[in-house]
Amino acid sequence: MISRTPSVLALTLAAAATPAFAQNATPEELFVVGQRLEETTPQQLAAFGNRLETLTADQLKLGGFDDLSQALQMQVPGLYVAPKNGPFDYISCSLQGSRCEDVLWLVDGVRTANRLYNTTSPLDTIPANMIERVEVLYGGQGIFYGTQSTAGVVNIVTKAFSGEPSGGLGVGFDDNGGTHLNADYRTAIGDHQIVLFLANDESDGIQAFDDSAYQPSATDRDRSYENLTFGAKYAYDFTDKSRLTLAYQRTDNDLDFARPYWTAVGKNERVDDWITAKWDYAPSDTVDLYVKAYWHDWDTHFTEIFNDIGPGGVLTGTQSVSSDHLFWGFEDYGVTAVAELRPMKAIELAVGYDYQRFWGEDEVWLIQDKTETVQAVYAQIRSSEMLENTHLAFGARYNTLTGEADKTVWNFSAEQELGERLFLRGQVGTSFRLPDAEELYLRDCCEVGNPDLEPEEGENLEVGFGGRSSGSGALQWQIIYFTRDVKNLIDIDFDNPAFPDGRFENFDEAVESDGWEFVLGAAINERNNVSFDYTDTDARLKGSTAPLQRIPESLMKLGWTYSAMSAPVDLNISLLHTGDVFDNVASGIGRVDYGDYTVVDVGAGFYFDEGRRHRLGLRLENLFDEDYGASIGRGRRDLDNSVYAYRNLGAPRSLHVSYSYRY
Repeated sequence: MISRTPSVLALTLAAAATPAFAQNATPEELFVVGQRLEETTPQQLAAFGNRLETLTADQLKLGGFDDLSQALQMQVPGLYVAPKNGPFDYISCSLQGSRCEDVLWLVDGVRTANRLYNTTSPLDTIPANMIERVEVLYGGQGIFYGTQSTAGVVNIVTKAFSGEPSGGLGVGFDDNGGTHLNADYRTAIGDHQIVLFLANDESDGIQAFDDSAYQPSATDRDRSYENLTFGAKYAYDFTDKSRLTLAYQRTDNDLDFARPYWTAVGKNERVDDWITAKWDYAPSDTVDLYVKAYWHDWDTHFTEIFNDIGPGGVLTGTQSVSSDHLFWGFEDYGVTAVAELRPMKAIELAVGYDYQRFWGEDEVWLIQDKTETVQAVYAQIRSSEMLENTHLAFGARYNTLTGEADKTVWNFSAEQELGERLFLRGQVGTSFRLPDAEELYLRDCCEVGNPDLEPEEGENLEVGFGGRSSGSGALQWQIIYFTRDVKNLIDIDFDNPAFPDGRFENFDEAVESDGWEFVLGAAINERNNVSFDYTDTDARLKGSTAPLQRIPESLMKLGWTYSAMSAPVDLNISLLHTGDVFDNVASGIGRVDYGDYTVVDVGAGFYFDEGRRHRLGLRLENLFDEDYGASIGRGRRDLDNSVYAYRNLGAPRSLHVSYSYRY
C-alpha cells in the first residue's frame, strides 16, 4: 500500500464525511485496491477542518438518475444546480451563495472546467452510471486546486479499481423518448488492475420553453441529445510501494442548442478526450509522492440554421446558415507533482508543483487563438498532535500566469473535538480566479476582451458546529456559517469611450456573500434514512441592496430512503425547494423573477433474486409536474425584432424505467 492511510481508514473518513443525506443502508459491495495519496487528499482536508460531502454510486443508483446534473440538483446539500433544459444540458449553479464561476469542476482530479468560459461546467456530458463517487469540498480550496476554487471544488470520480471481478449491465427508458444503456467491468490479474465502462444516452427531448415564448420562426421545438461516453483504466503495481496508473476517457455527443426564435437547427457536436498517466511511490514510511500528467482535448463544432423572416414577421420559406460547423474548443495539458512528508510524529508536510498549458479558440463567439501557461508551487503543514483533540493545517500557494499575472493565497483550517459527540470545525483564507479566455481575448461584434486583466481575489470564512452519534437512531447534524468576498471583480465596462460596446475590466466593487446552513442526517433504523438541508444566502455587490442575479436566496433539500436486505424493494423520495431567484436579461425588460418552486422525485427498486443482483428501477421525476423556470433567456420577436424574456423550462413530470444486473 502506497499511502500511510489504510484503505479501511480512508473509507471510514469518506463515510463520516457523507451525510446520512440519502445514504443507502445496504451499499453495493466495493473492493478497494489501495488508497493512494491523490485519492485521499479530500479526506485529509476533511480531517483538518474542511467540509466534505460525498455522493456515492449507490445513492445515484437508488435515485435512478441518468445524468449527474440532476443528481447534484436533488441530493447535494448547499449546492444549487439548475439544468437549462433537462438532462445533458448547460447548468446554472451556486455553492453556498457563490457565482457559478467560483466553483471548480474536476474529473478524476483533472481540471475540466472550460477555460474558454468559467461558467461552463462539464455536466452536460457526464452520465451517472460511470461514477464511483462525487466529492464536494466547500469553501476556498486554492491551496491544492488553484484557480476558480473560490467557493469550493466538485471532483467527479469515475469507476474505481476492484480486487475481484465485478461489473454490471443496465438499460433504461423514459417517456421523453429516451433510451439509456450502460456497462462496466473491473478485475485484477496478479499485479494488473483493469476498469472498463461505457454509457450511451439518447432522447427526443423535452419542450424547452413556454408555448407563448416560441416565435413562428422556431421550428425545432424539442431539445434532444445523444451522448456516448466510454473509458478505460489500467494500473500496474511494480511493488507494494510503486504503482503506475493509466486512464483514457472519451465523450462523443450531439447536443441540441435550444432557442425559441429563428432556429430550424441548432446543435453542438462535441468530442471530449482525457488521457492521464500517474506514478505513485512510497520510498519509506515517512514519504508518499505522486507525479501525474494529463491531456484534455475539448473540440466542439456548432451548427445553426435560421428560418428567414420577411416583412411583417412572415416566414419566407427559405433558410440561412448562421454557423456552419464552426469550431470552439480548447486543449489543456499539464503536470502535477505532490509529496507528503512526515518528518516527525506531530508534523505532516505536503508540498506540490503544478504546470498547466492551455490553448483555446472560438469561431462562433470570436475568441482569438491564444495560449497561456500557469505554474504554481504550494505547501501545507498540519498536525494532530500539537494540541489535544485538535487538528490544525496551514498552507500557501504561489501562482503565475504566462509570467505576468501572479497571485499568492493562503488557508488555515482546524477541527476541535468537543467530547465524543460534538465538534467545531472551520477554515479561513484567500483564493483567486484567473480570467477566462472570453474575458481576456474576446473580439466579437460587441464587448472585447482585455489581456491585461488581473485575477479576481477571494476571502472566505466557513465555520461549522455539529454532532454525531452511532448505533440505532444514528444522527449527524451541523450548523454552518459562511461568508465570502470576491474583490478585483471582472465585469464589462460600458463607460470607456475607446470601447463603446464595452470592454472587460477589473472593478473595485466586491461581491459579498453571507449565509448559514443547517444539515441533518438520521438513520432511524437499519432500513430508514432521512436527511434535511436548508441554506439561506445573502449575496450582493458591496454597497448594493439588491441580491445578486442567478443565485437563490434560499435552498432546501429533503430526502428519505428505505432499503433492507430482508425486503426485495427499496424506496426513496427527494424534495427540492428553490427560493427567490431573479435575472436582469436586457435593458428595457428589467428584473425577471423565476424562482420559488418545489420539485419532488419518487423512486423504487424491485429485486428478483436473493443476491439482489437483478433490479427493476422506477423513477417518477417531478411528481407534481411543477412548472418552473430553470433560468431566463433573451429572445427577439419575429414581428418587429423587439427583445423579450423567456423561461428555460425545468424537466416536466417524467417516468423513468430501468433494469440492471450486477455481478
